[in-house]
Amino acid sequence: MKTTGVVRRIDDLGRIVIPKEMRRTLRIRDGESLEIFVEDEMIALKKYSSMSDLNDLSDDLVNTINQVISKDVLITDRDKVISISGNLKSKYLGNSISKFLEQKLSNRELVIEKDKIEVEFVEGIKENCSYTLTPILTNGDIVGAVVIFSLNDSITDTEVKMANLTSNFLGKHIEE
Repeated sequence: MKTTGVVRRIDDLGRIVIPKEMRRTLRIRDGESLEIFVEDEMIALKKYSSMSDLNDLSDDLVNTINQVISKDVLITDRDKVISISGNLKSKYLGNSISKFLEQKLSNRELVIEKDKIEVEFVEGIKENCSYTLTPILTNGDIVGAVVIFSLNDSITDTEVKMANLTSNFLGKHIEE
């Protein structure tokens, strides 16, 4: 663990302020939850993702959907790709989502692009593809997205429905 050189006092209510630049760098938004870890005399904070508990389930989902519809499927939380099917796993898995995808999530947008266009799902990787993007909602909050895309074919209504079904399933699963 590296030191930042930043020192903060704890106020009389037990609070500390995480500097704005650190929050920006780590993509910590106002109102977002942090998980607290303790080891010996050290306290560590980590961004909490309700999606992280679903890694095995989401891996099974993306692989099954890929086998059925022969399209690439990726699932994200609010910050990074947590599951992806097919040959693109090493290219996408664990990478930060792009500003484009972050904006679509913030706007709660369902996106259907049947024509191939250049799009950036994760930072620094652009694909020429058709796609559908569906936010995953839990208790009214956006926790991630399901993206089904194809580098070759157009996205059909079946893939759009499959993305909706998957996001609804994951959203309900997190609520329980």
